[in-house]
Amino acid sequence: MKYEDDHRSIKYFVKRFFLLNGERFRDRKVVDFPAGNGITSRILSEIGAKPLAFDLFPEYFKVPGMTCTRANISTGIPLPDSFSDALICQEGLEHFSDQLSALREFNRVLKPAGTLIITTPNYSNLRAKLSYLLSESERFNSLMPPNEIDSIWMSDQDITPDIYYGHLFLTGILKLRVLARLAGFKIKKIHPTRMKSTSMLLFPFLYPFIVCSNGIAYRNNIRKGKDQDILLRKQTYREIFNIAVNPRILVDSHLMVEFEKETEVSGVAKRLKGLHRVFGTT
Repeated sequence: MKYEDDHRSIKYFVKRFFLLNGERFRDRKVVDFPAGNGITSRILSEIGAKPLAFDLFPEYFKVPGMTCTRANISTGIPLPDSFSDALICQEGLEHFSDQLSALREFNRVLKPAGTLIITTPNYSNLRAKLSYLLSESERFNSLMPPNEIDSIWMSDQDITPDIYYGHLFLTGILKLRVLARLAGFKIKKIHPTRMKSTSMLLFPFLYPFIVCSNGIAYRNNIRKGKDQDILLRKQTYREIFNIAVNPRILVDSHLMVEFEKETEVSGVAKRLKGLHRVFGTT
């Protein structure tokens, strides 16, 4: 069975998304980074999109008639500003050491209101939370905590001096949300993926505590920061609360988040207000 047809693989859900939304992406330029073996680029081509494939190791790309260009997120994607209509980063973010810079680079190459789709192992599900509590490992009793032996997935100095790291930089949905906001994106939709049996078993025992804990934090933080816009605070904290107690996020194996480019990176800071006093004020 092909990976994209196996419901245990995130590629199955990515394929289903593009097949269901084919008309949205028809004749649209879609960046596939990292492109890996090219399954998603092939699917994009089949629905009539115009895929642009990039990867740190394009040697893995195996789609006849299509090419993949070498690119390192730390030095940027070799495309002009506001070039593409959409970008998919499938199972890539957890390998990037500077995720905020990566998201800013995605913003740069996307057109206004462009679509960004990110999939990554779900570090916010209950299995992952328990695993981190027990051993700071991605999967308890299965993988060792992050280390220099298991975390180098590819290093071939004859090809490139760059190193392909493993799951060193796993992130949860709430951290992903704020990094995306700081890079000029807003969440459009969080798509469900395969549910993990361990998380489902933990759910009825832990969910009441999760709701209570996040509810208390929401209430306490609404009361603080009287000099800030109360409506903005309520809107932001309510969104965070709803994500934190979302049952599917707590049990799904992967995060699959669809973002929309809301503003250029240069415009993000103009919309923010710091907690500390401005220099030169009393």
